[in-house]
Amino acid sequence: DYLGFDLVMTDNLPEPKVLLADRGYDADRIRKTMNERNILPQIPMRKTRKMRIGVDHGLYRLRNMVERCFNKLKNARRVATRYDKTAESYLGFIDITSIRL
Repeated sequence: DYLGFDLVMTDNLPEPKVLLADRGYDADRIRKTMNERNILPQIPMRKTRKMRIGVDHGLYRLRNMVERCFNKLKNARRVATRYDKTAESYLGFIDITSIRL
C-alpha cells in the first residue's frame, strides 16, 4: 500500500487535514512529508519503532468507517475481482454499487 502513497498524495485532490493510515504507512519519510504539508498523521507505530509516537484513538476510529465501506463495496463480486478492463468502467461500477448500498 505505501508504495502508491506518493502518487495519491501528489494527485490534484483537496488538501487533507489528517492522514488516517494503518501500521504499513509508519515510515519516517511519510510522517515528515505530512508534517511539512501541515497534515496531522494518525498512524499507529510499528512494534519495531524505537521512538514512541502516540495516536489519537478517537480520531483513528474513523478509519474503521472507511474500511467497512471498502468491505461492503467488495461484496460486489465485479468490484472485488475487477472484471472491467478500463478505469472508467470500473469506477462506474463502483458508483453503481455505492448507489445500491
